[in-house]
Amino acid sequence: MILIFQILIFIVSIFALSWLSSRLVGTLIVVAKFLKWREFIIAFFIMAFAASLPNLFVDINAAMNGMPEVAFGDIVGGNLLDLTLVIAIAVLFSSKFLPAESEMIQKSAIFTSIIAVLPILLIWDGELGRADGVVLLMAFALYTWWLFAKEDRFKKVYRGRPSKTPKSWFSLIWDFAKMIVFVALLLVASHFIVGSAQTFSENFNIPLSLVGILIIGAGNVFPETYFAIISAKKGEGWLVLGDIMGSVIVCATLVLGVVALLFPFQIDDLSPFLITRIFTIIAALIFILFVKTGKKITKNEGLLFMLLYVVFIIVQAVSN
Repeated sequence: MILIFQILIFIVSIFALSWLSSRLVGTLIVVAKFLKWREFIIAFFIMAFAASLPNLFVDINAAMNGMPEVAFGDIVGGNLLDLTLVIAIAVLFSSKFLPAESEMIQKSAIFTSIIAVLPILLIWDGELGRADGVVLLMAFALYTWWLFAKEDRFKKVYRGRPSKTPKSWFSLIWDFAKMIVFVALLLVASHFIVGSAQTFSENFNIPLSLVGILIIGAGNVFPETYFAIISAKKGEGWLVLGDIMGSVIVCATLVLGVVALLFPFQIDDLSPFLITRIFTIIAALIFILFVKTGKKITKNEGLLFMLLYVVFIIVQAVSN
């Protein structure tokens, strides 16, 4: 009975995280438009950052409660999902394919593939210390600097999102107040998710690392999956890839970097991460190959990404 109740709490908390993230993104977009920020900043920076807030709160809670395996598993598991299943779902909802011909997408794809593998390399010794956290945060700063370095990346006029804008500074303050409430609720929901992770590990006799990779990581990619589907159906293919790549980069650098800086941790048994490491490297290589060669991701390539994740689940299940 307790286990069933815990599962219900986990499901409600995951949906709460997803809903709160979507509301937070909507409010951020309204504020950004009021401040006359351009489409690029909103699409590639705000959306990815807001969608990564659930990861930040869940992972900080996990590290604080002595469960670093959950935090690290959430990041690598979520990144693998983003680079496989989320892309597959998005391209299947698109009319033809996801375009990737722009210089910004091409160069971001290289950075994304490197960043997806970086945490795997830094944890090779079983530790993610403050020095590793600094490296991750520097990687985030480097990418952010590159994003804002060229003015022509800001020329597109923002379309396809809510048209509402605050009519006064009072409305703007109200929107900021709503953001604070959303963030506070995200923190509460993340606390319940971390508690559920411990219960799942004990009752199903599976390592905390696999709970992070397969359950927490899957739950936390709901926001970018939702945004990817909506954008793909509207024909905003470049926005899909921007959102997905932004989520990978923000989670693997900013989120994990902050966690490592505040709560450096050690994972004694890295064997449960072995399969995830291998498939993440494969997914990153295939992703950059498709983006660089055809300069688009087709439906057939999307099906290959989906197959890759299915094989990952099968191999993970067989090995455990």
